[in-house]
Amino acid sequence: MSEMTRGDIVLDKIHFRHDPKWSGRLGPADGSGPLLCVPCVIEMIDSEDIASVRKSFALSSIGGVLRGSPGALRGLLRQDDRASLRFIGSLLGMLHTVEDQATLEKVDQVLVQLLLELQCELSYRCVLDGIHEQLSVQIRVKGFLPTFNFLGNLVEAVPNVAHSLVTKYVPLLERLCSALFHPDETLKASVLYVWLKLFGTAGGSAAQSLPTAIRDRVCVLLLQTLANASSPELIKNCVGLLWLLLQLKGAVSVLMSSNTDQIMCHENQNIHTDNSQILSQDQEQQSPDQCPLPLMLKKLLMSGDETLQATSARCIASILVQSQCSAPFIKADVTEFLFDRLASCQSEMLLWSVYSCLILLTGDPLFFSQCHSVYGIDSIVRSLKEALQLTNSEVPKQGLLLLTEILERQPPSERLFPSGSGFEAVSEAVLGGVSYSCLLVATQAANAASALFRRNHQSRPVQYRKIEGLIEAITTRFLELPRPSHAHRRSSRSLKKSDPNSPASRSEGFLLQSLVCFQAACRLAEECSSEPGLKENTFTAPSKHRNAEDSLESLCECLLHCCDSVWIPIVITMCEHAPNAHILQYFYSILSFQFTLLPSLMPVFAKKLASSGFYRLPLEHKGLLCAGNRHPYLNTSCCGFLQKLSTCLLHQSDPDSVSCLHDVEEVENLLQYNLPSLCCHLSNWPSLLCESPGLQLCEYKGPRATQYCLVIILHLALQQGDRLLPDQTVFSSVTWLLHSVEAQGSCALPRAALRSALYLLARTQDKSPDLDGASLNCISKALSSRQNFPSLYIHHPALLHFIWRYPDLADKYGPVVLELWLTKQTVAMQQKGESHADERQDQEPDTETMELRTLIEKYPAVILTLLDMVCTREATLAARAQEVMEVFIRGQRDFEADLCANLRPALLQALQRLSVENMGHGLGQGPTEQAVNSLPLVLKLLCAMQASDLPSSSTYSKMDGVHFKLLYHVSNIAGRLKPTDTESLLPALSYLYCCLSLSPAHCTDRAVSVLLSNSGLMDQLQTVASSSSSAPSLTPSACPPSALLCCSHLLLSSLITLQRVHSAQVPKSISWSLDTAVQRLLVQKRNTDNLLLVSYLRLLQALLDADLSSLVVRLSTGTGLVGSRPLGVEDGALYPLGSRGAQCLSTALSGLLLQKHELLLRASVNCLSSLLGFLHRKSPTTETYVACKPWSRFLIYCLLSSGESTRLHPVTLRLITILLKHGSTSVLWEPDLLQLMEVVERRGREVLSEEAALALRLLLSQIQSSALQSQLTGDQERRVRSLIESLGPQTASEGCSPNLPSNVLRVGDVSICLSDFTVEEGGCFPAN
Repeated sequence: MSEMTRGDIVLDKIHFRHDPKWSGRLGPADGSGPLLCVPCVIEMIDSEDIASVRKSFALSSIGGVLRGSPGALRGLLRQDDRASLRFIGSLLGMLHTVEDQATLEKVDQVLVQLLLELQCELSYRCVLDGIHEQLSVQIRVKGFLPTFNFLGNLVEAVPNVAHSLVTKYVPLLERLCSALFHPDETLKASVLYVWLKLFGTAGGSAAQSLPTAIRDRVCVLLLQTLANASSPELIKNCVGLLWLLLQLKGAVSVLMSSNTDQIMCHENQNIHTDNSQILSQDQEQQSPDQCPLPLMLKKLLMSGDETLQATSARCIASILVQSQCSAPFIKADVTEFLFDRLASCQSEMLLWSVYSCLILLTGDPLFFSQCHSVYGIDSIVRSLKEALQLTNSEVPKQGLLLLTEILERQPPSERLFPSGSGFEAVSEAVLGGVSYSCLLVATQAANAASALFRRNHQSRPVQYRKIEGLIEAITTRFLELPRPSHAHRRSSRSLKKSDPNSPASRSEGFLLQSLVCFQAACRLAEECSSEPGLKENTFTAPSKHRNAEDSLESLCECLLHCCDSVWIPIVITMCEHAPNAHILQYFYSILSFQFTLLPSLMPVFAKKLASSGFYRLPLEHKGLLCAGNRHPYLNTSCCGFLQKLSTCLLHQSDPDSVSCLHDVEEVENLLQYNLPSLCCHLSNWPSLLCESPGLQLCEYKGPRATQYCLVIILHLALQQGDRLLPDQTVFSSVTWLLHSVEAQGSCALPRAALRSALYLLARTQDKSPDLDGASLNCISKALSSRQNFPSLYIHHPALLHFIWRYPDLADKYGPVVLELWLTKQTVAMQQKGESHADERQDQEPDTETMELRTLIEKYPAVILTLLDMVCTREATLAARAQEVMEVFIRGQRDFEADLCANLRPALLQALQRLSVENMGHGLGQGPTEQAVNSLPLVLKLLCAMQASDLPSSSTYSKMDGVHFKLLYHVSNIAGRLKPTDTESLLPALSYLYCCLSLSPAHCTDRAVSVLLSNSGLMDQLQTVASSSSSAPSLTPSACPPSALLCCSHLLLSSLITLQRVHSAQVPKSISWSLDTAVQRLLVQKRNTDNLLLVSYLRLLQALLDADLSSLVVRLSTGTGLVGSRPLGVEDGALYPLGSRGAQCLSTALSGLLLQKHELLLRASVNCLSSLLGFLHRKSPTTETYVACKPWSRFLIYCLLSSGESTRLHPVTLRLITILLKHGSTSVLWEPDLLQLMEVVERRGREVLSEEAALALRLLLSQIQSSALQSQLTGDQERRVRSLIESLGPQTASEGCSPNLPSNVLRVGDVSICLSDFTVEEGGCFPAN
């Protein structure tokens, strides 16, 4: 056999006998391959004399040829089929004769390779027939172990063999079944290996052709074998075959129908017994609860092999899918062992398999009734935490699906989370899923969160903070996703149906599930708010009771914030070009929930939604997606949202009104019955509004009700700035609707619809033509159909303009709508904490008052209506009307110049009417309450008219006609008022003072005579003057008598001055304490209001100009001013002021000149000028002392050192002029006067006001005529003259009074005539 050593496969001693055609070199074409002789090989295999080693070598060589030279051996064998069959038979025989395991493996490999090489059906039959024949004649089955292994390998390698087995060799299959009764587990494992390959070959197609009886017998025998198996290999093959059988629906029923008795029965059967009849009977009598398979699989779950555990779980899942018979597994406590595996394993396959199995088990109510969900929830949570650390996303996705199924199916009566810790653990697991990198896992986590947010899953106390955290996490996760561009969304829409796993589809799926979750959270919040125990979290620990972050309110605020800041813009953006009905369904449902969660914030939220187009959006989505009864759930969500939005907006209009509540109910009914059917585009609305629906039987249903619904929606949307239709279209459509309703004559419009129609007409009138007579008549009739016009009123300026635009409507409804406007405005101010006009006079008028001002400009008749309201309405409304008129009067220069002139006669009539009504019993002593309320308002209007006149106005150029009559009636009324009626007395005295001060002196003779002869008025002035010592320190705002004292002083100053001008008779004089006045200026000035100090100074100025001797005022003095009697020469000359009084007054004035109050500075310098003039006339010695005292030098230094604005102030310049004029040595050329000149020379004339320029010119002129002239050098004189020339020539008007912005300054309720406080050149009226 040296040839075999060299690699040839021949037997030398017999090879010569063989025909050469059966020999050949196999391999490469160059003939370098081994020589093989088929007969030699066959004889070598069959011979018992050949050593097993040689046979093994020969087999190895043949195997090498088959592997290295495919087709070479097939050429030799196909010369004669008998040779190939003989060769195959010899190899098959070796499986029974050879005992060496290595040689057997080579025989197996060569035989399989040879059959694959031949690819001949005859060869397959030869093998199968041989095996069947051997099984039939051989009694010792254990020797067939290699044969069974070979058969399994052959079936796996050649699928056709499997098909031949199940179709043509059923007896062989029966022999294979019988072999499973052999006690040897290794043999059983090999037999099961055959069946495993048979059922698994070609995707299980061969198993489909297997006879049912054989298949059923295999099922029973498999259960018997598995029940008694102990070796790992046998168990592995059993489980593998079981998994394959479970893929066959018929096999599942057989496996689940086999019980323990049946298995034991088969175990005792003879190998040739036909078991089909017994199996049939057992299946009829079998109870699912007696099936041993669940127990077997349960036992596998208890094994330590994770592969077996995973396969067992997969088998359970397959059984449940095929038969839906879960009760036996649940009753066998398989679920508990599955949960235990979850808690202890880390294998991805096992986790996924157990998750899948448990998901199927949750479909049986028995799973929950036996509390398996309660038992396993902790295991699920622990396993989810592990699964979320894995890279395979299918595992956590499946685990979250299991959690979702349990949360969704758990009966409400059985609580999963009795304590907060359990809920926290689940929420943290779900939170981890939301944050997982794979979006599909996050979507499933959001689904689990939706189920977790059910009410029956909430612990006690409710973990609101955890719920809030999940909502925030889901919201944040979506914000992190990339936003596709518009072009990408358009291109991806066509791919979504064909590619559901595209990023765009996954993002949309996550959005949809997030909205579902958000809706569930909103529903939970709503349910908790309706149950006090959940709302207040009764079982919260005392230490956490005040934690605002873990409260229902905090959760609701979080939901609203996320909805407002994230979900609204996201959903609108994503559905802008491709609306998704499912997404929008949940979106509008979420918006509806917000109206019940935080009612206090809904007014603002509703306005924001409506102003952002959230009437148009749902209406367009309804028209686009819900027409033709499509997407009914979306239609319901849209209708619910629109109804709640409309109800909220309506309720805001007048929440406390009974009519508003009725309107809300009416609108709710209209929207509820008609919105669902309103599924058309907005462009079709005009045609709907212009239809003639005919008679309507139901008030809230039908085409006419739909028209009312459209009008209300148009109104509410337009009210928030959302124009659903063009204004012209709305105006014409509403007008047509009113005509249609009138023509039908069946019934009037519902109040809510009429209210909306009126609002729409008002808002759209500007861009529409004027209404004709027929339309106006129709509107008037419609408004008259409602007896209570205020119930139709909407607080908007457009309604004011609409009513006053048409005289017919203005005559009928103008006063009513004005009254309603003012009433609403008053209520709004009261809610804001505002009170009277005197507290707001320095502020700009509010927008609503400015709207009335605009209305008066367009329709002047409005102001007369307001005046009538001032005189006839209740106090609050009359006061508001007066405030509006006052605002208008103050700004009347922007309107018609003669409007106030036309108003004065109306005011005179009102004043006369008030005088007549109160004649005979005295004002304030029994008149009607309305008269008392109206009088101060009318008087304030008169004062406002005085303050509004321009300085150049000729209103007071002659005191006659209406002006004199007004003054006469006001003086009479003032004389009859009670002294305590300061509300009326104050504006009356203020008006009289302004009349005298604003009129030229030559035009006031009659006025002065009338006032001085009015004893009642003089008594009032005496009373007020006498009260000055009782309340010296109260401010006008806090104490009206102080303001009244101020007006009294100002009026007296004018009367003193004008009485001397006209030499008017004074029937009754007024007593006034000069001592008290000086003491107040000197000692009590810090506790006295600045305005009251100004009035004291003005009165003292008038008295000093009259040398303290006036018929109007009788002065009284005291020892503090003139000393004790007998009086000295100086005191006598200066009586009643006295020398000490003059010094005290000058000291007080010097102190006041250091103040920063403008009027006080002007009054002080004017009073000082009058004082020095009085001293000059009465006591030059005292004049020199006062002018030259050291305090004056300090005063000049302080003023010149206080900055440029103070240095160039007219008061400072005038003070220096006065001191120089009276020979004061306190003013120095250098540095005082030189410093002033340098500033003006450096800055130029532009830095000086007209009044400052005049004062500087007078100062420079005084320098030229004073003692300083002799001290100036020639250069300094030239500088003075040059500066005078740069200031320009002095005009006559400038010498009297500089240009002022207004005649009257209003300070609180006190009117100040600015002409009385100009910086004068000297006393206006020198002493006689």
